[in-house]
Amino acid sequence: MRKVLRHVVMFRFKEGTEPRTIREIETAFASLPGKIEAIRDFEWGIDVSVEGKAEGFSHCFLVTFDSGADRDTYLPHPAHQEFVSLVRPNVEKSLVLDYWAR
Repeated sequence: MRKVLRHVVMFRFKEGTEPRTIREIETAFASLPGKIEAIRDFEWGIDVSVEGKAEGFSHCFLVTFDSGADRDTYLPHPAHQEFVSLVRPNVEKSLVLDYWAR
């Protein structure tokens, strides 16, 4: 297996965030691979765990990069920064974790 860098992002939306706003955020995040060449792969989903341990985090996004340099290109990219501006006022808490897949 080729070594890749995974960038995991989870959101807990503010109470009262409109469903249409959440859909707009989902769509905006999913559009980033078409705007940022450094993204190798992308997937996302909504929590369906039966364990009840999500602590209010409902959405998980997984962005894959070939290298740390690609991730470093992604973070300040104007399309990513525009997305961050959309998300920030609607998210109570976010969790971001990067790891090298084994």
